[in-house]
Amino acid sequence: MDKKIILTGDRPTGQLHLGHYVGSLQNRVKLQHEYKQFIMIADVQALTDNAENPEKVRQNVLQVALDYLAVGIDPKISTIFIQSLIPEIAELTIFYLNLVTLARLQRNPTVKDEMKQKGFGSNIPAGFLVYPVSQAADITCFNANLVPVGKDQIPHIEQTAEIVRKFNNVYGHVLVEPQALVPKDENVARLPGTDGKAKMSKSLGNTIYLSDSKDTIYSKIMSMYTDPNHLKVQDPGNIEGNTVFTYLDVFDTNKEYVQELKEHYKRGGLGDVKVKKYLNEVLQNILEPIRIRRQEFEKNPDYVMQILKDSTQVARQEAQKTMQEVRRAMKINYFE
Repeated sequence: MDKKIILTGDRPTGQLHLGHYVGSLQNRVKLQHEYKQFIMIADVQALTDNAENPEKVRQNVLQVALDYLAVGIDPKISTIFIQSLIPEIAELTIFYLNLVTLARLQRNPTVKDEMKQKGFGSNIPAGFLVYPVSQAADITCFNANLVPVGKDQIPHIEQTAEIVRKFNNVYGHVLVEPQALVPKDENVARLPGTDGKAKMSKSLGNTIYLSDSKDTIYSKIMSMYTDPNHLKVQDPGNIEGNTVFTYLDVFDTNKEYVQELKEHYKRGGLGDVKVKKYLNEVLQNILEPIRIRRQEFEKNPDYVMQILKDSTQVARQEAQKTMQEVRRAMKINYFE
C-alpha cells in the first residue's frame, strides 16, 4: 500500500531553535521513514507580515534548509520545497477563497490571537487574514492525510477540512480531507523560552538556536530562569515553572537522575549553578553533532540550494497533478 502523506514546514524568518527541534524537527526525522513527507519552506506565508523586508525571508530560506539537513532530514526521502516556487498553491488559494466567508476567517481563534500579538489593530494585511486559506491549499495540493501541529494550530486544520468538504460537495470528491497530528507530550510541543516565558520565540529573544556556538549555549543556560526565591544553596527550591528542570525533563534520558536532582533541589542543598552546568552537558551532547553537520553543509551553499531546486521540482509535479484534477472537477479544463 502507498504510504500516507504528511505536509509540514516552517516560515523562513530566522534560524531554527530548540523549540523547533523538540516540537517538530525530531519528529520529522522519524516520520520520514514511515510516511511520504513534504516539508515546505513557507516563504509566502512569511511575507504576510514581512512584505517590506523580503531580504530577511530570502536569506533565511538557506538558513532553514541548513537546519533541516543538520538535524537529519534526508532529502532523498523527504521532499523539501520552497512555497513560492509552486504557483499551483496560489491558484488553488484563489479558488478556495470563493468558498470561504470573511466572517469565517475572522472567527479563526488562532488568527485572532496572532493579530493581537502583532498589534495590527484595524490595519490587518489581507494576506495575513486569509493565510489559513493559503495553508489549506498548501496541504491539499499534495493530498496530505496528516499535518503535524501543536494544539494552537488545530483551528487551521479544521478550517482546511471545512474547505475540502465544501469543495467536494460542490465539485465532486477530488480532495483529501486532512487530519491534525498532535504531539502527545505538550511539554515537548511547547518548550518554554530560557526566560521562563510560555514559548521559545525568535521575537522574544529567549531562544537557543541549533547553530549556536558551545560558548553561546553555555551563556544562555547560565542565565536561565529558575526559582526566584531560591537565593541560597541551602534554601529549599521550587521545580514548578523552573525552566532548567523543564528542559531536563524534555532532554535528559536519565530520568532517575533527574528525579534525584529534583528531590535534592526541593529539600535544599543544591544550587542553581550546579543544575545549570549539568543541563549544559546534556544539551551540548545533543547540539554538538547537529552544529558540526550544519557547519559542513554551510561550506557548500550552492549544493544546499541545488537540493532545494531539485526537491521543489518534484513537489511541483505533485501539485500539478492535483490541479489537473481540480480544474477538471471545476469544468475549467478548457483544452483537454
